[in-house]
Order: sequence, then C-alpha cells, then structure tokens
Amino acid sequence: MTGFRRAALVTILTLALAGPAPAQMLAQILAEPPAQPSAQPSPESPPIQADDARMLPVLAAHGMVAAQEARAAEVGVEILRRGGNAVDAAVAVGFALAVTLPRAGNLGGGGFMLVHLAERNATVALDFRETAPGAATADMFLGPDGEPDRAASVRSGKAVGVPGSVRGMAEAHRLYGSGRLSLAELIAPAERMARAGIPVEAGLADSLPRAAGLLGRWPSSRTIFFRGDRTLARGETLVQTDLADTLRAIAEGGPDAFYTGAIAERIAGAVQGAGGLLTVADLAAYRPEIREPVRGRYRGAEIVSMPPPSSGGIHLIEILNVLEGFDLARMGAGSAEALHILAEAMKPAYADRATWLGDPSRSRVPLEGLIAKPYAERLRAQIDPNRARPAAEVKAGDPLPFESDQTTHYSVVDAAGNAVATTTTLNFSYGIGLVAEGTGVILNNEMDDFAAKIGAQNAYGLVGGKANLVAPGARPLSSMTPTLVFRDGRLLLVTGSPGGSRIISTVLQVIVNVLDFHLNLAEAVAAPRIHHQWRPDVLFTEEGISPDTLALLRARGHTVRVGASSGSANSVMRVDGLLAGAADPRQRGTLAVGD
Repeated sequence: MTGFRRAALVTILTLALAGPAPAQMLAQILAEPPAQPSAQPSPESPPIQADDARMLPVLAAHGMVAAQEARAAEVGVEILRRGGNAVDAAVAVGFALAVTLPRAGNLGGGGFMLVHLAERNATVALDFRETAPGAATADMFLGPDGEPDRAASVRSGKAVGVPGSVRGMAEAHRLYGSGRLSLAELIAPAERMARAGIPVEAGLADSLPRAAGLLGRWPSSRTIFFRGDRTLARGETLVQTDLADTLRAIAEGGPDAFYTGAIAERIAGAVQGAGGLLTVADLAAYRPEIREPVRGRYRGAEIVSMPPPSSGGIHLIEILNVLEGFDLARMGAGSAEALHILAEAMKPAYADRATWLGDPSRSRVPLEGLIAKPYAERLRAQIDPNRARPAAEVKAGDPLPFESDQTTHYSVVDAAGNAVATTTTLNFSYGIGLVAEGTGVILNNEMDDFAAKIGAQNAYGLVGGKANLVAPGARPLSSMTPTLVFRDGRLLLVTGSPGGSRIISTVLQVIVNVLDFHLNLAEAVAAPRIHHQWRPDVLFTEEGISPDTLALLRARGHTVRVGASSGSANSVMRVDGLLAGAADPRQRGTLAVGD
C-alpha cells in the first residue's frame, strides 16, 4: 500500500469514527493524487500530513477537542454536536477534568483561557488565576532563619490560594458561550461521571500510587482515593459523590453556590484546619479578570498569548523574536546547531522573568519593551553560535527604553472558527493533596508560585523577584501559556501545555516545529524537547535526542541532563478546510477527537 493510500485510509477511518463523513470529502481523498512535496515546503502552507510522516494527526471537518484525558475530550465533542460553540465545549471539558483528571483538572485551582471569537475577529484573555488570601504577608513563607520554608509553601494550608476555576468557567460561558446550552447542561456530564464513578486506568492509575504519600496525610482524601492502606488500583472504580453534589449545587445555583454558603465554609474550614489563611470572605470576593492578550509576529504569523500575571506570552514572544534572526530551517529539526540556538535564546528570557514579571495590578511590567524587536536584536547579538554562555554571564536586560506543575491544557475549535486554549492548574499534582471535607474539591498549592524571598527559587527552580512577592489579593506569577497562532488573519494553531517552568519552552517548540521545520501537528507535538531556564544552569533534554547530538551540545559547553518528559501539548491546527488534532503521547490516556 502506498504512503498516500495509507494516509487516505487513516483519514477515512478517523472521519468515520468521528461521525458521518461527507461522501464528497471521501471521494476527493481517494480520487486526487497526492501533491509532490517540495524540498522547501512553503511557510505559507505547512502540511498537516505527508506521505513519509511517521505519525499523523487526527482529522475532522467540523470541530476538534484535544485534551489530556479522553473522557473529558469526548464530553467536549458531544457539546459541539449538540450545537454548543468552542467556549461551551471548553467549559464542559473543564468541569469534566475535575472528575476524570483529579491531579490537575480542578474546581479548587485556577487558570487562564484564551478565547477567539471568529464572528467578531476578536481574541480575549480570561484570567481566573488563584489569588492570595487577604491575610497573606510578604514574609509568610520564611522560617525563623529568614530563609524560605519550602514545606509551608507546598504542603501546608498556607499554600492554598483562593480558587478561580469555577467562577472563571462560569464567566466564560456567560460572556462567550453560544446561548444554546445552559451552564447546568455543560456541568451535567461531569456530575454523572462523578456520581457513577469512573474506572481507574490510564493516567489516573499511574498517578494515584505516586501521590499516595501526599493524599494519605488527609483522612478526607483517603476516603475517596484509598481502599484500606493503598490507593485505588488499576481496574477499580473511583466514585466522587461529594464532588457530584458540589457540581450539582453549581449547576443549580451558579458560581455563587461555590463561593458562598456551605461549600465556601467547608473549603475555608479545611484550609484553616491545615494552618492556612483562606476565609469565606476571600472566596466571596474572588472575581476573574478580562485582559488584553499579548501579541507578536514570527515568520509572518501572528502569535497571540496570555499576558501577565502569566509570564508565558511575553517570554514566548521574546524568545521567538530572538530566534527570528536565525535560519532554523537550514539548521534542521533536532540538530545540535538548532538546539543550541534555542537554549541560548531561552536563557535571557528566564532571567528577565525573574526580574520584571509579577501581578500587573501591583507592579509595572515592561511588556512592550520585553517583546520589542529592537530588544530582541540586542539579546540575539549576545548569542555565540559555538559556545554556551554560563548563567552568570546572562543578566536580565533593560527593556524600558523600548516601551511604547500539575497543570493541564486543552484546545478546542468549532465549525465556525471559534477557538479556545485553556490551561488550568493545582500547581503540584493533586495540589497539597487535601480534599475539603464534604465537597470533593482538591485544594491547590499555588501560593508557591509567589517569591518567598527576592532571589529565592520556587519548587520548579524559578527565581523570584520583588514584583512577585506575596501580597494580599495578588495573583502569583505563572508560566501557563495558552496560545493561538494566526496567518493572514485566519486561525492556524491552538496550543498550550502543562509543565511548570517548562510550559513556555514546550509551547515555543511546538510553534517552531510547525513554522520553521514544517512538521505536521502530530510530529510537532511528539518531537523531543529541550529546556533551559537560566538557573539552574542546566540544559534539560528528553529521551529521543541522539547521543551524537548531545555530545555536540556538551562540546559547546552545555551541561546536559537527560530526564523526564516535558509537558502535554494537546493542540489543534486548521489547514485547508480541515481540523487536525494531536494529543500529546507523553501522557497516558490523552485524546484528540473530532466531529
């Protein structure tokens, strides 16, 4: 069977599984011979599949959802089939992930949502990041010796920020939903799964044993996730009755049912019982923020991403601006030359993050300066193509003259071209591991994303500065980077990822793989990744990069550490009238599914 026939068969089977496929589309796929690829594919039309591709994205004609958990992705596609738009589907996926991906999907955390409204040709950023309780202080995570107390910021009640997910998703539905489906209808699939139970399999079965020590500290968590002295095992059923009741309360009473009344009292009581500061008043006062996205251009495409308090969008564009002066396509995907340049471009961006970034409501972030092309020229001039700069040689720049963990990401596009990139988090896998008694809600440890002290590193090794010190009501700096890419005014790519400090570099490499190396979406998502965050002065690489390439990187002076995988960049791409979806193969149980 020829490569074209194999690709056609994959496409036909994909369309058949996704729903009734138009006969005309299938006939066209079979009838037309494949175009011969040129030696240099045009950057104006990157391929979504190729005869010699080792993996192919899922294809669909009307809508696509790519998520870290399969059941939640299927919930989203069902909402699209019922007439909901991309925002409706994204909200339904968000609530479903609270049930099916308890280590990262959440009601007790927060996140960011980037929404593109095709009819208005407008993109908005919805910030439902957690906030610090009103009683928080700048020195709350310092021990008696004046040094950061890591246990307090990641494992105690002090680590819990005011959750934003419920009000954020409700606000997205209110402002940008189709109007055809109520919030209760979007929550209903999550409630059913929580009440009936879901099988412990795939990523859930992997994560529970690893989280046994964290969850086992709290009786309320043991009741749900343990059987006797062990966590639920593969093949058993996870039933979350309290969570189902909380979901029903939100469906009937809206977000106020979560932020006031009995549920709020139980959440505040659980946090305070664990030594934390969160109060009922903090919950009642929480509101999401609508923000203007940060925008840049790269290789003729427009990059639209999340603004502060996310550092992701600014530093994604900053790094891309630096890379634009290098011919990465000539260097070749995965070459030591290209990986060296990527790493060197990452270093100053992470140094700038430590100095300049924080909550924009209380610190001046030089956004325009950091993403200015002249600033990138200065940074680019400091890169030696043959030598890795030690961290001590890389300093935060002065952009002002130019001024004018565990987490999950999902991407949704509907038939009208509306698109949603959503990244949400509890910070660590399962947050602090504490379920608020009687609610089923797992609580975050997001306060660790603040700087405990100027110059101190958080749990991801990121250095914090004055702009990100703890303050009452402040939003901690984040690396979450939900991103949309447009070409000629038309949506091209929806992407993002979990991964703590590696989120920015993960999203960066998906975009570079598509726009520079012309990989199809499945290959762009699956390709081995690297990461350098300035400090620690280490080039982290995934398995899959050849030993010869690693040797060349070490010869340039990089301290290379091969280890854990980076992120889960569940992405959707629109090309030639079709939607291509790719779920990241680094996590078990991911799914891209179309309509």
